[in-house]
Formats: sequence, structure tokens, C-alpha cells
Amino acid sequence: MSKKIFNLFIILLITQLAACGDNRLHTQGVYVLIDTSGTYTQQVSKARQLINYLLANLNTGDSLAVAKVESKSFSEKDIVAKVTFDRRPSQANQEKRAFNQKIEAFAKDVKGSAYTDITGGLIQAAEYLNEANPGHKTVIIFSDMQEELGKETVRDFPIKLDGIRVMAVNVTKLNTDNTDPRRYLDRLEWWKKRVLEAGASEWYVINDLEHLDRVLGTQ
Repeated sequence: MSKKIFNLFIILLITQLAACGDNRLHTQGVYVLIDTSGTYTQQVSKARQLINYLLANLNTGDSLAVAKVESKSFSEKDIVAKVTFDRRPSQANQEKRAFNQKIEAFAKDVKGSAYTDITGGLIQAAEYLNEANPGHKTVIIFSDMQEELGKETVRDFPIKLDGIRVMAVNVTKLNTDNTDPRRYLDRLEWWKKRVLEAGASEWYVINDLEHLDRVLGTQ
């Protein structure tokens, strides 16, 4: 191979690698945590609405995972479905259909848990997103945001959510919130403080599912 051809080959390789890097910067990674504790299991049908929106709007190269929030949520076994969509649109569409089938099966057979380990779910979500390494990282928590931990579950330590946007969606009000609305507002403020101190880039609350277009807004 002549030196001129070799140099041309190197330039083309660098150009392709740079293009791949640019593509990655525009990819999305979304990790959805669905609360399965107590009466919140009744909200799973609304969670399907959110997941359908994501499947319709995420692109090739994007990553999506859905996991349960239950008594102890820092576990791979709580991930219901996960995928990084193929760069080929036809293959990505097949993956979306398979993903939707897994969510359908989960929704039909969801079982309520005794406790709600939101923190463990957040740690697991950060691990997944950091490994997938998309350009934009989002965790969506579909929950009333009332964390209740079992006696042996330890979560009172700093967590890391560097560069991740965190969104609480469909934060239903508890009976105690109706009695004293300050409980609801204080609960959301506590979570906002916790995730921002953990390094999250943004914190949002979306209770109107008509506003799901904000979910995939880039940071």
C-alpha cells in the first residue's frame, strides 16, 4: 500500500469515527421505573401510555429500559425489558414490537410489593445508562414518590446521578396529602433536593400525560 493511499485510509477512518461520535451525542437513553407497591399498581395502564409514547418516538441507536420499583429494586431481575435499538430501521421496529410484548405480559401479571425502594431503582438506572452511554440520559419515575423501605434495606447514603435528567411522572396524591397538601409538596421538594445533590442535570414533575412531549426534550 502506498503512503498516499495509507494516509487517505487513515483520514477516512478518522472521519467515520468522528461521525459515530457525533451520532452518539444525539442518542437518547431512557430508563423507566414503575412503582408496583400497594394501590399504585392500578396506575400501570397509564404507564403503558408513557411507554407507548417512548416506543413511538425513540429512534435507531437510542436505548430504553423499563424496570419495577418494589421492595428491593437494586437488581437486574427487576428490569422488565431493555434494548438499544438497531441502526437499521426495519430491525429497530421489530425490536420495538418485541419490547411492547414484554410490557404487555408484565402489565397483565403485575404483582404489588410491600415496600417501595425508589433509591435502589435510581442506582440501578444510573448503572444502566452509564453503561449504554447515550448522548442524553433520562430516568422517569412513575410513582407517588412515597419511598417505604424494609427494615434491612439501607439507602441513607449519597447516590450518583451525574448528568442524568430525572423526571417524576403521574405523582398521585395519597390520602394524607389530601388532608395536608404540604406533605405532597414536601415529598417532591425532598426528592428534588436528593437527585440534584446526586448530580442530576435536571428535575421535572409531569402529572398531565398530555405533556409527554417534554420527556424526550434534550438537555
